[in-house]
Amino acid sequence: MNELFSLSGKTAIVTGALGLIGIEHCKALHSAGAQVVVADLNEERSREFAATLGENTLGVGLDVTSKISVINLRNNILEKFHRIDILVNNAAMNDMVENPLGGEESSKFEDYPLELWRRVMEVNVTGMFLCSQILGAEMARQGKGSIINIASTYGIVAPDQSIYQLPDGTQAFYKSAVYPTSKGAVLSFTRFLATYWGKSAVRVNSLSPGGVENGQPDYFKDNYARKTPLGRMAGPSDYQGALVFLASDASQYMTGANLVVDGGWTAW
Repeated sequence: MNELFSLSGKTAIVTGALGLIGIEHCKALHSAGAQVVVADLNEERSREFAATLGENTLGVGLDVTSKISVINLRNNILEKFHRIDILVNNAAMNDMVENPLGGEESSKFEDYPLELWRRVMEVNVTGMFLCSQILGAEMARQGKGSIINIASTYGIVAPDQSIYQLPDGTQAFYKSAVYPTSKGAVLSFTRFLATYWGKSAVRVNSLSPGGVENGQPDYFKDNYARKTPLGRMAGPSDYQGALVFLASDASQYMTGANLVVDGGWTAW
């Protein structure tokens, strides 16, 4: 059983690696034995974090929306590790109650900025496409690999806008349409790529996490917990086991699937 979950000798890339759960993805993959590539916009911070993981790591700067940047990433990985086995498409933009992308005043659907819609789609969808196309092609050439696209419960069900209401019943922040739309695209793209590269033994699955506690206001955490059968938001490390499962041979007959880890949020 330990061998099934082992990632020893495999090279794994995490995009958006400096984000809240991106950091945990890197830790999980490295703990399972993988050579981990920490890829994010800030090259210096990527290198610094990679160094904290230990040996067999690489920290690189990456703009997932730039084809040249992704090609350079591929070349750097092949030069250092000579192979690509696991890709975690984690980079994403997300409007959150604790950090609204366009400001609370523009989060309402009627006022949502077109330029922000385009930017989120570019990162969340086009970035996933480019990384899969360029890095996944190496897996197809070597005849094995695992791509894990990070989706969301909001790619499965619509946001419940009521959880963003203040205790007095007023509401300034609304979850936008662009994040659920982009994550719905992640699920469709996952199914496409799984069927396209199945003959090359490249498995493609998605992981749909629920909301992660990250300093949100207490009223929001309480609202979220009441809608979740397990009665709480996720911790950043709650997805480590699921990620290693999808990356490893423990899921060797699994492709085109969506693994939902949400405390039961989508169960009712």
